[in-house]
Amino acid sequence: MEETKKKGFNTSSNSYTILYSVVIVVIVAFLLAFVSSSLKPQQDENVALDKKKQILAALNIRDIDGAEATDIYNKVVTADKVIDRNGAEVEAGKQGGTEAGFLCNSASMKEGKLALYVCNVEGETKYVIPVYGMGLWGGINGYIALNADKQTVYGAYFNHEGETAGLGAEIKDSRAWQDQFKGKHVFAEGKDGVALSVVKKNEKTDPSTQCDAVTGATLTCNGVSDMLKNCLGEYTKFLTSK
Repeated sequence: MEETKKKGFNTSSNSYTILYSVVIVVIVAFLLAFVSSSLKPQQDENVALDKKKQILAALNIRDIDGAEATDIYNKVVTADKVIDRNGAEVEAGKQGGTEAGFLCNSASMKEGKLALYVCNVEGETKYVIPVYGMGLWGGINGYIALNADKQTVYGAYFNHEGETAGLGAEIKDSRAWQDQFKGKHVFAEGKDGVALSVVKKNEKTDPSTQCDAVTGATLTCNGVSDMLKNCLGEYTKFLTSK
């Protein structure tokens, strides 16, 4: 008698290979989604912490660890306001705020929702304004801290997504380059529009509003100037109001 052949999957068939591949893909996708969702709270926390550090860096508070940064941010930032282009308050924010202006981004600015961090540093009022732009290889952003007069720079911090090391990357990596913004004026006397900018040394005409460009990084520095003009320009009515 002939032996009865056992039925089962033909592991050498194309249909088996396709089915096996689909199952593996589904399993891997599920695992990746699970890991991603599990890590998201920590990722969001890290992003928020980095943002707090950047805001504090603009206030010349640097070289601090995570716990210390959060503690100082909660004490120094008295409100993360949202204002409109007319300087009117849209959201009041709160002490150590992370739910009003803190949630704003470049898209919010285009919509006219402007983040404004009201800060108290050693008993003096400071205002921190976020700025967004484009460098040579990608996005650049930063924060400009102003004194209570809303005209004079107290400090600045800049970041980038991908600039050339030693050239465009200097806007983030060189504290000395960022420090030159201290004391500069946002506006030039008798002129309209934001005058704070970055120019080549041999092209400087107004040292009160112009900072030295990074040698060999003309396009990135032009991006910084455009960023300052465009973003600070959104706050003109607030900055020029008494």
